[in-house]
Amino acid sequence: MTDEPPSAETHFGFRTVPEAEKAGMVHGVFSSVARRYDLMNDLMSGGMHRLWKEALVDWLAPRPGMHLLDVAGGTGDIAFRVLKRLRGEGHVTVCDMTQAMLDEGMRRAETQGVASIDWVCGDAMHLPFAERSFDACTIAFGIRNVTRIEDALNEAYRVLKPGGRFLCLEFSRVTNSGLEWLYDRYSFNVIPPMGQAVTGDRDSYRYLVESIRRFPDQERFAAMIREAGFGQVKHRNLSMGVAALHSGWRL
Repeated sequence: MTDEPPSAETHFGFRTVPEAEKAGMVHGVFSSVARRYDLMNDLMSGGMHRLWKEALVDWLAPRPGMHLLDVAGGTGDIAFRVLKRLRGEGHVTVCDMTQAMLDEGMRRAETQGVASIDWVCGDAMHLPFAERSFDACTIAFGIRNVTRIEDALNEAYRVLKPGGRFLCLEFSRVTNSGLEWLYDRYSFNVIPPMGQAVTGDRDSYRYLVESIRRFPDQERFAAMIREAGFGQVKHRNLSMGVAALHSGWRL
């Protein structure tokens, strides 16, 4: 009898788990918090996430006729912002692995009378789209939850047209030591109890805080984007590195 090879492992927050289990665990987190996800983003960041997302759209500089893929964009925050800039002269496909998040996004779209969004349930590591389908691809605060970040970057490259743009907004490494000290204490001591009070789910928000600390820093993540084949890779720190924007092009 031959020994079976050990199963690959990854992290879920500070825990080590089998790779095969992480997607289901992440799905559980976002299914749990979907209805209050946007409210919690406002409360946790003091509204700063809105400015960070506007910065992403500014750097994207949407142009008429653009077809954007927004990965892990379930509630539509990026999609609505881009379509507002385009004044109806473009289209967005939102792809998210959690149907509850997509349901919340579709509810918002119906309330706002926005029709030019496709809502697709799919995995960032196995995007259900043909090669060279999109003019741009964005992902905001989602890539750190992916089991294999490299696979998600490769998929983003695959579905972009030549000359297409990839933009990622994600929490990153704080560059100021004093702010880092305060940020750590706020993150671990305030956000999980806030999550309990607002959504009834402390554990999901503890995971989200821990996942930020496990995500690669600015330089390492930029290197991963280059390794996926993107050119002209750049990044910008936001709020002294609390978040960062990363850009790359399929040349």
